[in-house]
Amino acid sequence: MSANWRGLPIEQPSVRCGVEPEEPESERCARQVVVRSGGPDWESTSAPPGSESVLLTDPPTRTDTVALLGLRAAVAATVLTAVAVPFGLLLLLVRARWSPLLALDVRAVDELHAVAIAHPLFVTINKGLSFVGSAPFYWAMGTGLVVWLLVRRLGIYPALFVVIADGGSGLLNVGVKALVDRVRPVWPDPVARVGGLSFPSGHAQEAIVGYGVLVLVLAPVLAGWWRRLLIAGAVGMVLAIGFSRVALGVHYPSDVLGGYLLGAAWLAALLVVFSRTRTR
Repeated sequence: MSANWRGLPIEQPSVRCGVEPEEPESERCARQVVVRSGGPDWESTSAPPGSESVLLTDPPTRTDTVALLGLRAAVAATVLTAVAVPFGLLLLLVRARWSPLLALDVRAVDELHAVAIAHPLFVTINKGLSFVGSAPFYWAMGTGLVVWLLVRRLGIYPALFVVIADGGSGLLNVGVKALVDRVRPVWPDPVARVGGLSFPSGHAQEAIVGYGVLVLVLAPVLAGWWRRLLIAGAVGMVLAIGFSRVALGVHYPSDVLGGYLLGAAWLAALLVVFSRTRTR
């Protein structure tokens, strides 16, 4: 205890041995991980200058569960409505064999089939794209995501979401195809042979679901350009896979559009259900 010029004692801050002084609130808050109410956008403190990280420094914990999936129920419900209504209309037009739509479909597949016949490399590339959009590929990708979620202890709900999204999408596609009962394009000189019905395209639907799930799970825990690269790559693959089905002459363009819409509706419906389940 020392004295000032008036002789009054000056109180010195007490410091206990081995005890750190309390951290300023601004610094403490800067290190906290913030989970936004609109989705799983986990943020961490900025990395030191010159350093880059693929993953955010503070990944989500198990308590975040379905927040990893990324959309609130209200947003997912809006998306569901926005894609379900156009899909229902398209389904009715295809089932009714509406002639203007059929004319557009036939013209598109005829032009692309002529290109495929003249350019074997064109066929090879599109067959490769179709393989990346096949069920075995999505099951392998989905299995990897489930293992990753469980190993990182991010909760059972995100892992269950991946399983139901991938598995249920295939069953839904089979049911809708049986309802519409549309025959695939028929060629005297096909460049690819595929059985089954045509509407909606299973490859297009699974592309939306498979790569959509990939983005929902990984984008929240990726940083900066890695996140943008993931989203851009997923969008590019979805479009390329859909195009490949028409280029190979195994689907009409309306089949691919129907697959996109049905896949998006299925994914949005699951997000609504899982988001509401989490809030209970």
